[in-house]
Amino acid sequence: MNSNQIVVITGASSGFGALSARAVARSGNTVYAGMRETTGRNAPQAQAAADFSKENGVDLRAIEMDVNSQESVDAAIKQVEAEHGRIDVLIHNAGHMVVGPAEAFTPEQLAELYNVNVLSTQRVNRAALPGMRHRGAGLVLWVSSSSVKGGTPPYLSPYFAAKAGMDSLAVSYAAELARWGVETTIVVPGSFTSGTNHFAHSGRPQDTAVEAEYETKYAGLMEQVAGKLAALAPEGADASLVSDEIARIVALPAGERPYRVHVDPAGDGSEEVSDVADQIRREFLTRVDLGDLLDVAE
Repeated sequence: MNSNQIVVITGASSGFGALSARAVARSGNTVYAGMRETTGRNAPQAQAAADFSKENGVDLRAIEMDVNSQESVDAAIKQVEAEHGRIDVLIHNAGHMVVGPAEAFTPEQLAELYNVNVLSTQRVNRAALPGMRHRGAGLVLWVSSSSVKGGTPPYLSPYFAAKAGMDSLAVSYAAELARWGVETTIVVPGSFTSGTNHFAHSGRPQDTAVEAEYETKYAGLMEQVAGKLAALAPEGADASLVSDEIARIVALPAGERPYRVHVDPAGDGSEEVSDVADQIRREFLTRVDLGDLLDVAE
């Protein structure tokens, strides 16, 4: 088991992020839980991380990191590298969900969602990857979504499109980092209706007039979807299943971490489709004489 790793996780004030930060810290690692407004809106979450660290004898530290600000991201990564000289594991978890008919969202709203779910990973990568590449070691773990390739209900398309963009970016990064000795793992959670704040904190469309028009033909659709998703999930399907899997992967020896892992109790078909897509990726890279990019260089 790998321990005493320096781990940075984004969007760690709640949900998968907070749970994963605690699970990875319990494995003996130093974990920086990135969140914005650590002295403001998220001050209680930052204090909760400090309390957890003290009560459990682990090393979990909240760190100011607004993933929508390159300046904030750069400052956070520079602080971690100054304190430890390295980052061993980078976990892309920050994200935001919106619900409602796609037409009712303004282009600016979609751009904002893409900014949080996709561009944020580019900001953090540009800050953290130089150190990992130059050391020739590290793990970049992306928290994707089964919506990228699985069955998807309506009224979540802006979020689904953003997660698909992030997943596609992760796939390309995996090949581009392989020769540097930096590993990639894509963790794919399914729908979890307990243990996260995705639905509770989700955004709504700005064009309420269009939203109201859709309500005449799709009345109560989100309530129907949420109820059905909850019913599909087997007993005990809590978000901690995802954080436990992330902690397990982080603890694996370098070179033994999986490329893609699904944690999908409801079984929306994402794993089957991903298996085909990942097989095609392997075959294509081999056909164009880039098969070495499927394995991380030592």
